[in-house]
Amino acid sequence: MSKPKVILGFSGGLDTSFCVKHLTLDKGMEVHSVLVDTGGFSDAERKRIEEHAYKLGVAKHTTVLAAKTYYDRIIKYLVYGNVLKNNTYPLSVSAERLVQALEIARVARAEGVSAVAHGSTGAGNDQVRFDLIFNTLLPDAEIITPIRDLRLSREEEIAYLQKHGVEMDFKKAAYSINKGLWGTSVGGRETLNSLGTLPEEAWPTPATRTGSESVKLGFRKGELVSLNGKEYAHPIEAIQALSAMAAPYGIGRDIHVGDTIIGIKGRVGFEAAAPLIILKSHHLLEKHVLTKWQQNLKEQLAQFYGNHLHEGQVLDPVMRDIESFFTHSQERVSGTVTVELLPFRFALAGIESEFDLMKSKLGQYGEMNTGWSGQDVRGFTKIFGNQLKIYHTMDQGRGWNP
Repeated sequence: MSKPKVILGFSGGLDTSFCVKHLTLDKGMEVHSVLVDTGGFSDAERKRIEEHAYKLGVAKHTTVLAAKTYYDRIIKYLVYGNVLKNNTYPLSVSAERLVQALEIARVARAEGVSAVAHGSTGAGNDQVRFDLIFNTLLPDAEIITPIRDLRLSREEEIAYLQKHGVEMDFKKAAYSINKGLWGTSVGGRETLNSLGTLPEEAWPTPATRTGSESVKLGFRKGELVSLNGKEYAHPIEAIQALSAMAAPYGIGRDIHVGDTIIGIKGRVGFEAAAPLIILKSHHLLEKHVLTKWQQNLKEQLAQFYGNHLHEGQVLDPVMRDIESFFTHSQERVSGTVTVELLPFRFALAGIESEFDLMKSKLGQYGEMNTGWSGQDVRGFTKIFGNQLKIYHTMDQGRGWNP
């Protein structure tokens, strides 16, 4: 009899390496590993992960290059919405997990496999994201989750792999690192407690640059298209170039404290130099070119969009509705933002745009006006505050103090 087949989402790290050995040795299954590269791996790294998968015993390994899909389907809208979870985290792993789940489901469908597996633990968000998408797109498939089901610690996984002769950098495996186009997350013993920071050696990019340098980010209809005047064929290339420029300054490092989908608090370190610079630059440009109420409504929708995406609801049709609004709002979000890069921080110097509303001939804030008179303002102010005036007339004789 042939062995039952299972599609395993595979990154080559500790958890998914354990899954391969457990599913082949303990479950007697034929494992087909799938690496979904969301822009975090080089050609050499993808090759190394493939070789590692076959050494572990997979029957077939597939690499899916999904950086462009990731950008076009999700990242673009995170930029349009200036989405930062809890005003801190650019949804680096939250977003990429959804693309990985979608691509794994697509491979499972194409292969006709009725079982899928992932290496999520039982205490985090990823288990919900993978399960939710698999349940939606593969309703008849069995979902296998060895780490969650066996309730294993990282130490127990390491001991199991060592027992079965697996060679890995287990010291490095002490940290859970997830690298993608929109940032890298870092989890370790320091993030399990409410006090403490990650050591320098835990960060994927060493902070080696000193001094400062200026970079001009060129946006066209909300998308990053150039750096210092150099145009890129696709925004993902501009993102990668900006990351290579800014990450060695130690920019974009932080620890996010958030509410998980399953109701517990969690901390995770992250390194996201390019995303943070892009989001803050894009937001500054929008403040110059959008109207007050465009910005107001965008902020409300962006908070919902970010939370809904974070919780795995990328397939909800309301997300397409919000994306349509975001896209229309970007018609005039074009121009250049100048940013100063310094060790462990960056500063926004300002913008240049043909749609800059500060260039209005009607007046300069705090200086002069040419589109109205002082008498116009007096009349406007009376009407603008009329309801307040009526409301507070009710205080007379009642001893109320506003």
